[in-house]
Amino acid sequence: MRRDVFQAIADPVRRKIIELISNDTLTVNEVADKFEISRPAISKHIKILNECGIIQINKKGRERYCQIDPKNLLPAFLWLEQYQKLWEEKIGSFEHYLMKLKNSENG
Repeated sequence: MRRDVFQAIADPVRRKIIELISNDTLTVNEVADKFEISRPAISKHIKILNECGIIQINKKGRERYCQIDPKNLLPAFLWLEQYQKLWEEKIGSFEHYLMKLKNSENG
């Protein structure tokens, strides 16, 4: 099954795993310790992230270390970035509307 970055970031557990290992390389067990779900479930999430190329798994002895590969998050970032101007315009418009309401109440 071919997976992509959007499938990877669709799940909140996987987003949290990405966040955790973006700060530090962690073993699969260290990642699993951060969650209240089973280690096999975490392993499945890590496998999906690995298949999407977002994390790399490096074996050292008996441990498997998870390391972020941020370049593969780029497609999602670029896709979201195209909407940034739209969001800023909508938020600016809403702020302007709120200021008008506040001024009409005070005026």
